[in-house]
Amino acid sequence: MTPPRASDARDLAKLVRRHIVEMTARGKSSHVSSGLSIADILSVLYADVLRHRPAEPLWPERDRVILSKGHAGAAIYAVLAESGYFPVDQLKTHCADGSRLSGHVSHVGVPGVDLSTGSLGHGLSVGAGMALNAQRRNLGFRTYVVMSDGECDEGSVWEAAMFSAHHRLAGLVAVVDYNKLQSLASTYTTLNLEPFADKWRAFGWDVVEVDGHDLSALRNAMDVSIDASGAQDSDRRPRCVIAHTTKGRGVSFMENTVLWHYRSPAGEELAAALKELNV
Repeated sequence: MTPPRASDARDLAKLVRRHIVEMTARGKSSHVSSGLSIADILSVLYADVLRHRPAEPLWPERDRVILSKGHAGAAIYAVLAESGYFPVDQLKTHCADGSRLSGHVSHVGVPGVDLSTGSLGHGLSVGAGMALNAQRRNLGFRTYVVMSDGECDEGSVWEAAMFSAHHRLAGLVAVVDYNKLQSLASTYTTLNLEPFADKWRAFGWDVVEVDGHDLSALRNAMDVSIDASGAQDSDRRPRCVIAHTTKGRGVSFMENTVLWHYRSPAGEELAAALKELNV
């Protein structure tokens, strides 16, 4: 298998953004802007934070990752391929008939994917279960759940948040891609989330707000430490990282607009996007 081409998280994020645009264009699929907004988050996770072994995807001691916003599957596929989980050339099959790389992320036949997702609001509940298992059995792995802001409209998210705090799941980290746009409008217009950080704190979580495109800030916020009993250094609370991001980050005409939630690039728009993302 070809080794990873990226030397660090910044290089990885550049490669991933280009892949996302190419994959969604080739497969005529959606959610290009949703993938672009989390490219930095996923790149920091896989390059700098996670304990993982691409050559051993089911390594029992690995940190778990759930992309709860499964519609941005192109992003996680690109990160996994560039990290060495499967050949980069397989990305060309994204959304093709019979491909394992479906539009919404699937774990079936895809090394490195821990859970199939796409129905919003489920990822945090499953992540809480994984974290509870790790804590009770002193397994030591951490569980990361990358969520969208729009899915925080779902009641199941807050049920899982309450459950996680009650069980003091210090090995659980929720990372919310807070780009403030969802499928058809802003989060403020659809269902206002504010005061967002205060809500998580009220549910008993340790909350850190960061610029979701500041790689150093992301690294510091997501790299939690847990001891053998499953406790963080400071206390025994799950952590919520609220990452303030830009939807469509990296392609100027895709940024901060709902247009590219369901649209795929083609023709001159594709050429312009790839020119901006030239790596």
